[in-house]
Amino acid sequence: MDMKRVKDYIYWLYYQYQLVTCSYVLEPWEQSMFHTITVTVLAMVAYTAYVFVPIHVRLALQFFSQIFGAQPDAVV
Repeated sequence: MDMKRVKDYIYWLYYQYQLVTCSYVLEPWEQSMFHTITVTVLAMVAYTAYVFVPIHVRLALQFFSQIFGAQPDAVV
């Protein structure tokens, strides 16, 4: 794949992001604040999903396995 095409595609994605968020009408310092807040929020959501979703999935699986009659692993 040509590097120019990759660069153009990334630029196009960034342009689409600016159009969707309407951040192209902001001043440069406002854009940097907006992008910083957006990246921070997305990072916190990703971290929260990474830490807490597996715990809740495990608890849900344990709950449903008890409902449908499966024996717990520790029962002798």
